[in-house]
Amino acid sequence: MTALDDKINEHFAGFVVRKDLVKAVKGNAIVPTYVLEYLLGQYCATDDEASIATGIETVKDILRKHYVHRSEAGLVQSTIKEKGRYKVIDQVSVALNEKTDAYEAVFESLGIKRVAIDAATVKAHPKLLVTGVWCIADVQYEFSDDNRISPWIIDTLKPIQIARVDYEGYRQTRDHFTTEEWIDLLMQSIGFDPDAFGRRSKLLQLMRLIPFVERNYNIIELGPKGTGKSHIYSEFSPHGQLISGGEITVPKLFVNNSNGRIGLVGFWDVVAFDEFAGREKTANKALVDIMKNYMANKQFSRGVNPMGAEASFAFVGNTDHNVPWMLKNSDLFEALPPQFHDSAFIDRLHAYLPGWEVDIIRGQMFTSGYGFIVDYLAEILRHLRAEDFSNRPNRYFTVPVQTHIRDRAAIDKTMSGLLKLIFPNGGETEAEVEELLRLAIESRKRVKDQLLRIDSTFEKADFHYVGTDGAKRKVTTLEEEEFPQFYHRRPTGDEDDVIVLDGPEMPQNPAADVAEGDMGTVPSASGVAPKAFSPKAGHIVFTENRKGISFDKIFGPWTDGASRITITDPYIRRFHQARNVMEFIEMLIRRKAPEDQLAVHLITAPDDGNIQEQRECLDGITEACTDTGIDFSWTFDETGTMHARDISTDTGWKMVLDRGLDIFQPTPRKTNGFSLGERMQEHRMIRSFYVTYVKVS
Repeated sequence: MTALDDKINEHFAGFVVRKDLVKAVKGNAIVPTYVLEYLLGQYCATDDEASIATGIETVKDILRKHYVHRSEAGLVQSTIKEKGRYKVIDQVSVALNEKTDAYEAVFESLGIKRVAIDAATVKAHPKLLVTGVWCIADVQYEFSDDNRISPWIIDTLKPIQIARVDYEGYRQTRDHFTTEEWIDLLMQSIGFDPDAFGRRSKLLQLMRLIPFVERNYNIIELGPKGTGKSHIYSEFSPHGQLISGGEITVPKLFVNNSNGRIGLVGFWDVVAFDEFAGREKTANKALVDIMKNYMANKQFSRGVNPMGAEASFAFVGNTDHNVPWMLKNSDLFEALPPQFHDSAFIDRLHAYLPGWEVDIIRGQMFTSGYGFIVDYLAEILRHLRAEDFSNRPNRYFTVPVQTHIRDRAAIDKTMSGLLKLIFPNGGETEAEVEELLRLAIESRKRVKDQLLRIDSTFEKADFHYVGTDGAKRKVTTLEEEEFPQFYHRRPTGDEDDVIVLDGPEMPQNPAADVAEGDMGTVPSASGVAPKAFSPKAGHIVFTENRKGISFDKIFGPWTDGASRITITDPYIRRFHQARNVMEFIEMLIRRKAPEDQLAVHLITAPDDGNIQEQRECLDGITEACTDTGIDFSWTFDETGTMHARDISTDTGWKMVLDRGLDIFQPTPRKTNGFSLGERMQEHRMIRSFYVTYVKVS
């Protein structure tokens, strides 16, 4: 157990569970995670290993005896008949039989229909009338000679849902955790190991939870396959419903005109549309029109009277092309069906979550730590839906009043949702608010910028905010920084003035060409040599999760012509850190003339607990440089006071680095060795870092 796990168990005893236990008990039971965690919460909500072991066996026994496998439905039916009554775990739905004026239930896996259920139970759990709900039920069998009467009867039925939730206790206990600890607790609660994610990647994962905590929130996530886009909506909460994008109808989603029965939006907090993308797909025009009205006004009308609901919509789907292709040839919504590739529909989306930034899910990304029982957290988030936190950032920052009303509403709702998730009891600092506000603005900007490509009648928006100092702070999207040559293109082929990495943290940007990739000496694919690049002094900040960055781009031009380079970094201790130095030297070898000699000297600090491995790595670099024209040497700083990281050249350039050469996120380990990220820096995601270029002589 980690220190965070100890803290979680100390403050939330009884409401957390070790997340790897789900795999231990699931077996071949095809049930959502929240069903399994409900059972684990009854028997394994502790950190005592003996109690956990006993609880796991109890839960396995319950699933073995009471979960109904379709292949064993006949056996379970026979057991109910012979015993007269039996407890089952199954997905149950209910419909009204108008001929008998009675409610009848259907047990999905058990395969029985027309099961008598009393009106009081249906009234207490109206979702049963809309779709299947996972329940624990006592089913009776009483045969009757009257074939109009079903022999199946429900004695008791309980939807799988946690009973006791102390909302105020949850809020107050939040204050015992730092912001980083709380974010990590939420990450573990949805099943992920926080150490496998950077800060921005964690926030993107948590954005998937906003529809559960914010009413009438519309979010879309498009990206590559295998990134877990639909996992949250299918496994996380009993208040969300995941449906296939091609299987929805107006009666099922909104209201059935023939009987007046309201659809999914009236009973669920979140309705998620899986596999929503696909240009070959078609959608009913009436459905699209009603959806657009509902997304804009929280109302829908079928017949005479308008109806209201508060369900949030989440749209998830796979992209057909990578980001630069979409930006150059189409737009970031190009994978949507034609009926939804519509400016009026897209304008009603509050946020676009960039799925291409989310890693493909791998086994090592899952946590074995403690997190909230998901049903407990789902009830907390549902309670917070009634509150509005959108005004809380106003004490620090102002979003200009001239911002379009839909843009402003979208930013406010995303901001409110993030604050509810991370700061349910307040206490956020100015820096923390700014981090979330930039993400909220960026998420809406991604929508609006693509709208300008799709429909030229939309007005261009200036996405920025103003601090208490009155300074305007511009917001850009990550793909805008990464592909400025494509981002601002319009369908006509015209381009706006490209703005690259020009945010509040970079009042001057002499290194802007780094983002454009225009300072190499290798001809482009078109055969046209790139424009000459002259290194300049200045400061540049790089956003987390960006790709396309390499040592050659951010260091190469400033090292050209040098005969001696000194790297000062106290943290060249582990293998991956030494590998970074080796890749820096590889860059120098590629850039220099074969006949030139270049001395590279590293000053680092000894790793007292691992000094032998450290020496072997550094000596290995020295040996590898033999006969390359690079004379590599290294030494330990013996003062013990070295903290700064920089690279200096005998040509007068000094590059100050907050992370040193350790700018890349870990790449996925592939057993077969075929990983582009391992071989090419441009295909790795970066950490957030800055470089300051100083001319010292």
